[in-house]
Amino acid sequence: MSFLFRQLSLGYLAAALVSPLLAGDGEPFDYVKAQDFWSFKVPVSIPEKPVKNSEWVRKPHDAFVLARQEEAGLSPNPAADAHTLLRRVSFDLTGLPPDWESMRKLPYEEQIDILLDSPHFGERWARLWLDVARFAEDQAHIVGSNGALTYPNAYRYRDWVIHALNDNLPYDDFLRHQLAADLIDPKNEEMHFALGFMGLGPKYYRRGDLAVMADEWEDRVDTLTRGVLGLTVSCARCHDHFFDPIPTSDYYALAGVFASTEMFNKPMVEDCEMKPDGNTKKPVDADHLVREAKAVKDLPVYERGDTTAPGEKVARGFLTVLGGGERVSFSKENSGRLELANELVSPTNPLTARVWVNRVWGELFGQPLVSTTSNFGSLGERPTHPELLDDLSYRFMHDGKWSLKWLVKEIVLSATYRQSSDLLEEKVEEDVANTFLWRMNRRRLPVEMWRDSLFAVSGDLDRKIGGPSFAVSDLKARRRAVYAQVSRLQLDPMLALFDFPDPNLHSPGRSETTTPIQKLFVMNHPLVVARGEALAAGMQGSPEEAIDKAYAMLFGRSPLEEERNLGLEYLKGNSRKDYAQALLASNEFSWLD
Repeated sequence: MSFLFRQLSLGYLAAALVSPLLAGDGEPFDYVKAQDFWSFKVPVSIPEKPVKNSEWVRKPHDAFVLARQEEAGLSPNPAADAHTLLRRVSFDLTGLPPDWESMRKLPYEEQIDILLDSPHFGERWARLWLDVARFAEDQAHIVGSNGALTYPNAYRYRDWVIHALNDNLPYDDFLRHQLAADLIDPKNEEMHFALGFMGLGPKYYRRGDLAVMADEWEDRVDTLTRGVLGLTVSCARCHDHFFDPIPTSDYYALAGVFASTEMFNKPMVEDCEMKPDGNTKKPVDADHLVREAKAVKDLPVYERGDTTAPGEKVARGFLTVLGGGERVSFSKENSGRLELANELVSPTNPLTARVWVNRVWGELFGQPLVSTTSNFGSLGERPTHPELLDDLSYRFMHDGKWSLKWLVKEIVLSATYRQSSDLLEEKVEEDVANTFLWRMNRRRLPVEMWRDSLFAVSGDLDRKIGGPSFAVSDLKARRRAVYAQVSRLQLDPMLALFDFPDPNLHSPGRSETTTPIQKLFVMNHPLVVARGEALAAGMQGSPEEAIDKAYAMLFGRSPLEEERNLGLEYLKGNSRKDYAQALLASNEFSWLD
C-alpha cells in the first residue's frame, strides 16, 4: 500500500468518524439519525418571517431574505432602474438581449409574461439541463474514423428538452419521461426522444465485457443521482459511502435498473440496414434511446467494484435513506425505470425539488442557496437560507405544480431579484460575499449568451427553433449556440476557452475564468471581427448619429456625454468597424447588472 493511499484512507476514515450521518455503535448507518440531517427532511411550508420593513416584501421568499438582513444589521439595495431590469430579465428568461423598442414601455410584469411565452425560453433553460445531463454527440474515445458509437441525431433529444420547457411540462413529468417515456406512453413516439437522457451517455469499446458495462452503469447512476438528487451515490460502487448513509448495496440496487436496460439505435428511416437485435447498423439512421433489456437482472455487490468478485445479489430498488430506513424494491418483471422515476418525484422525496429549485435560483442570482449544487450530503455546503429553500421548494411542488415557468416568475417578480447591483462600501465591509443577498450579483454572460448577442445586435441571428447541430466556429453559422455541436472527444476551442463544461461528466455548474486569451479572442477572432463589420453597417449617418445608433442597438440607451466624446475622438483616426468591435468588447456588453 503506497504512502499516499494510506494517507487518503486515514483521511477518509477520520472524516467518516465525525460524519453526522454515520452511526458510531457498530452499525454501518443510523437511518433514524440520518432523518435529522437538513437535506433528508421533506420540505414543508414555513410561515412568513416577521420583518420591520414589510413594505419591501413582494413575494414570500423576500421575507426570509429580509429577516436575515435585519438580523445582521443590513438593508436591501434600492430597486434597479427599469432599463437594467429589462436587460437582466430578458437574458435570464430567453438568453437574448431585449427588443428595446417593443418592450421598454411595457410594465415589468407584462415584460415577464411576454418573455415566459417566448419560444426562446426553452432554448435558454434547456442549456442548464443539458449540462446536468452531460449532453454530447460522440465519445471521448474514437478509433480512427469509426463512428459506430457516435450520436448523429442527438439533436432530437435536445429539441425535446427545448419544446418540453417551452410547453411548461411539469418538472416531475419532465423527469419521468426521460427515464421511462416508452413505458408511460408506448405509442407516443415523439415523447420517446426524451429517453436520450440515458441513451446519449458514454459508451465504451468492448461493450460485451462486464467490467466495461459496469463503468457505463456507474455513469448512469452518477448522472442521475448527482443531477436530480444532489447525492454522490457512485462513491458507493466500491465500498459503503464514507460520509453519507448510502451502502454499497444501494448503489447496486440502482445500477441494476440500468443493467436491465440497453442503449438502442432505433430506426428513424425506412429501409435502413438493421442488425438482428433491431438496432440500425448506421447511427446516422437512428434515434439514440434506451429500452428494456431482453432479460432484467439484479446485480451482485462486486467486492471493491471488482466484477470478478461478485457477492450477494441485491434486488433493484431505491435508496434506503429515502425510504425511511427501508429500501423500496422494484418489480421483478421489468427494469424498474418507471418505479425509479416515480420515487424521484414522490412528494415524500426530500431532495428532487430542493435540488432543482437551488439550480434555478443559482441561474437567476449567480449564487445558489447551496453552493455545492450537486452535493446535498454531509460534505456539501449548508444552505445560506434554509427556510427560504424549504418553503420555495414546497410551494414549487404544491402551488406551482412543478412548473419551471411558475418558479422563474415567482423569483423574478420578487424584491430580492429586482435589487440593484450597486456596491455600497458600508455593506461590502459587512458582507463582501453578499451572503445576505442585499444586492443583485453582477454576472458575466455565459459563452452561449455572449455569442448569441453578437449576432442579435448586428441583426443577423437566425432564430429558428430546433434542428441539427452546427460547428460553433463556423463563421457562416448564425443559429443560437444551444445548437452547437458538443464533442466529448474534442470540445470546440471557443466553447472550451469560455468555460463550457466537460460533456464527459455531469456538470454541477459553470466555472468562471478570466484569461488574457479570452480578451485576445474578442480583439482578433474572425467571428468577432465579422460581427463588428455587420454592426458598423447599421451605423449610418454622421459620427454623432453612428454613435447614437450603436448605443441604441447594443445597450438600449443613449450614450453619456463622456462616452459620445470618447467615441468622436476615436472615430477621427479609426473606422466605424473598429469602433463597433470595441463596443462589442466592452464590459457592459458581456456583463449583467
